[in-house]
Amino acid sequence: MTILTFSLILLVGAYVAGLLGSLTGLGGGVVIIPLLTLVFGVDLRYAIGAALLASIATSSGSASAYVKEGITNIRLGMFLEIATTIGAVLGALIAVYTPTNTIAILFGAVLMFSAAMTLRKKNQEVLTEGSNLSYLLKLNSTYPTKDGEVAYKLTNVGAGFSMMTVAGVLSGLLGIGSGALKVLAMDTAMRIPFKVSTTTSNFMIGVTAAASAVVYLQRGYMDPGLAFPVILGVLGGSFTGSKLLMRMNPQTLRYIFCIAITFVALQMMYNGIQHKF
Repeated sequence: MTILTFSLILLVGAYVAGLLGSLTGLGGGVVIIPLLTLVFGVDLRYAIGAALLASIATSSGSASAYVKEGITNIRLGMFLEIATTIGAVLGALIAVYTPTNTIAILFGAVLMFSAAMTLRKKNQEVLTEGSNLSYLLKLNSTYPTKDGEVAYKLTNVGAGFSMMTVAGVLSGLLGIGSGALKVLAMDTAMRIPFKVSTTTSNFMIGVTAAASAVVYLQRGYMDPGLAFPVILGVLGGSFTGSKLLMRMNPQTLRYIFCIAITFVALQMMYNGIQHKF
């Protein structure tokens, strides 16, 4: 296979990854890493490096729209980024010294967790009374709806902060945005409305990935030949997905995609156990 053919196939694969990621909310990394490792036989650490760059690009593009609409809680996102950034650097450092087979097994387990979290019931309740820490840090805010601005309060700030550290470690270790765990922390632990938690998570993913990417760059795990078509493809797919999302109900697609990534997760875990990475 020539380099041009490889790049074109990778571009198309990344486009599909970005499209599915934007429609299902799971991000492109969950597709990009299995595509590079299982289909093309790329070293897992180089695949993670390319996926991190793709996460930065897609987060930067899509998060700006939500910030402009006033849905994202920027103050909360920046506060929680302290935890995820520390965790991401730790995770990236751990990944350098962890066998790739172990990383593959863990990646498969996190994929299955992400699929389960995608199908769970979402929190739509709005708390009218927050914790003392939420008032002290001025994290309570409002978000726009068709009926006007809705005020919401936060609780369990410490628990959410701790879960964000774990999300950061997994992001640095596996090269994914850990959006499922971030949303779980804000949605379930801190009781933030689902719309706010997903957009704030999207805002955070790029910053978390950037912290991990620095470590991978210093270790030489960033290959421009992989990163360039992956970034272009994922960006194009995300843009198309954001347009399609306005005209279709993605619930059926979400079920199909969750089944598909569960299959991929089992493949990653099986190959990891068989030491095929």
